[in-house]
Amino acid sequence: MFSLKREDFGPGFDFGVAMAAHQIEGGQTDGRGPSIWDSFAATPRNTKNADTGSVACDHYHRWPEDLDLIRDAGFDGYRFSFSWPRIIPEGAGASNPKGLDFYDRLIDGMLERGIKPYATLYHWDLPSSLQDRGGWMNRDTTAAFADYAALIGRRFKDRLETIATVNEPWCVAFLSHFLGIHAPGYRDVRAASRAMHHILLAHGRAIDALRAEGANNLGIVVNLEKADPYSSSPEDREAADLGDALFNQWYLGGVCKGEYPQSVIDIIEPHLPRDWQADMDVISRPLDWIGVNYYTRSLYKFDASVPVFPFTQHRGDLEKNDLGWETVPEALTEFLLRVSNDYTSLPLYVTENGMSESDDTKRIDYFDRHLRAILNARNKGVDVRGYFAWSLLDNFEWAEGFSSRFGIVEMDYASQKRTPKASYFAFRKMLLGRDFEGQ
Repeated sequence: MFSLKREDFGPGFDFGVAMAAHQIEGGQTDGRGPSIWDSFAATPRNTKNADTGSVACDHYHRWPEDLDLIRDAGFDGYRFSFSWPRIIPEGAGASNPKGLDFYDRLIDGMLERGIKPYATLYHWDLPSSLQDRGGWMNRDTTAAFADYAALIGRRFKDRLETIATVNEPWCVAFLSHFLGIHAPGYRDVRAASRAMHHILLAHGRAIDALRAEGANNLGIVVNLEKADPYSSSPEDREAADLGDALFNQWYLGGVCKGEYPQSVIDIIEPHLPRDWQADMDVISRPLDWIGVNYYTRSLYKFDASVPVFPFTQHRGDLEKNDLGWETVPEALTEFLLRVSNDYTSLPLYVTENGMSESDDTKRIDYFDRHLRAILNARNKGVDVRGYFAWSLLDNFEWAEGFSSRFGIVEMDYASQKRTPKASYFAFRKMLLGRDFEGQ
């Protein structure tokens, strides 16, 4: 069980769970178009065991059961994402009525159960037709994203608690276009540099489109990773500073201040779009809140033999999850203070935090320590409004396939049976004051 009580966080603090469309929905029917993750996962050696999200958790058909699980645990909100190719199959142009109807049912189902809908427009499933034209390397994709955002605003704005434009722009741009680990799988500095800028321009243009439709309570979700030097050497400290600028400062600085870190510009400016500076006012449009996703840290070691960014990343000797990610809860406190003190006075949400682990006692401890880290930040004056555990269900964990399990509810993918884990009941005990038997 957790050592904290719901009351420790005071009134107005929301607890929720988070999941993403492509990782859980399946349902690649009813007019849904193909996405970059469909083709990426269908390509050999891109995902473990050649796993794909074609069925995943079948949330497309089983969403009532999943919403019941959220309600019965006492969670206030469900952070979900719309599937762009389900709503606009070609990425631009005609919308898909059956896709829109699905999200009507899903959102109404949340409201009927007293669950607040926290929406995300883009959690990585770019329509394939847009990728055919360059995807996030192509400036035109930002206009298509704005049109998509406007449609969401018109259709759903009055039923959504919040709207986030983009989930984890670092993953969209760098992990996917420089490291090649996620779709579309590029390993190219020019591709990455353009994606790093265009994903934030898309965010800003979407904010304008949503505001024009009268949508409110708008934000973005950034993922932050602690960057520590591998050793005390000046070279490793400089490598860690560059890693922090590349992973954290680029996106926070762009969105909150309309500026990019000079150390990164010095390296990639030849690859950025022409006149990129003219976009910074749009990128830094006023927001209502910022979401922070946090999991772990990396240790940066200088390596002059590595081109472009001369470092390698390592893990330390702290406790790790089954993906090898270290558990460093105090860094969450540090990040919340840093965002609040250095970037914005806006309300913050911890929009993702969780552990891939087969031992659920470790997962409970992980959640408990990170909840304490949030409470520590709140006690130091940070305006944190909510916490979303990743995730409700074990699901399609991108390149890790189904081998990685973050859920507080176990998935049997063959039978689609959902079985709550001890961590689910730990949340229920904290949120509702009920023990394992619900007494």
